[in-house]
Amino acid sequence: MKKLQIEEFSKLVKQEMDILDTRPVEEFKAGFIPSSINIPLKGIKDWAPGVLKKQEPLLLVTEPGKEEETEAALKAASYNKVEGFLEGGFEKWKAEGNRIDMIIDVESDELMMDIPFDDNLVIVDVRKPIEFAEGHLRDAMNIPLNEMNDPLKISGFGESDNLYLYCGGGTRSVVAASVLKKHGVHNLRNIVGGWRKIKEEPKAEIVKEPDVLN
Repeated sequence: MKKLQIEEFSKLVKQEMDILDTRPVEEFKAGFIPSSINIPLKGIKDWAPGVLKKQEPLLLVTEPGKEEETEAALKAASYNKVEGFLEGGFEKWKAEGNRIDMIIDVESDELMMDIPFDDNLVIVDVRKPIEFAEGHLRDAMNIPLNEMNDPLKISGFGESDNLYLYCGGGTRSVVAASVLKKHGVHNLRNIVGGWRKIKEEPKAEIVKEPDVLN
């Protein structure tokens, strides 16, 4: 796999090639190359098919030393158009003063405090429909991760909307947030711990979808 220096990498980015960042979500949230899609290495098999297009070339940003393992995981999932990886990874990109982006975390109790007072608050549950049906926050909308690339699903978000994303434990929501940011939706926050933490909140209004469960 080809090693790409920052200058060459940047030229390919300007050609609108997709950037796949396979670092763990905790590292990704703290800083990433703008428009990168985050799919942690261990999640490629399950999540790449719903997020990445197999016919599109990819540029990789990985953990140091994980380049070949990442390429192998992508090939196993039938992604064969890897143009190369950024030598030195994100840390080198950042150290050289290039522009970065990040994802804001909020705790579940902060969400509970915001719900009654923010008229522009939009809660997005990115879990699978069956998970959503088994219990979700009242008024949450369900856009499963594998549908996050659908323009029709995200076209309704307005500039004034304050999006709060959650999944089961806090990983898929970061992947979803990265996809939304790539599509220009930046006013969003990730709920730390996801549904696992939300359902423990005393003020959480939890509802189910019996029609789906029956």
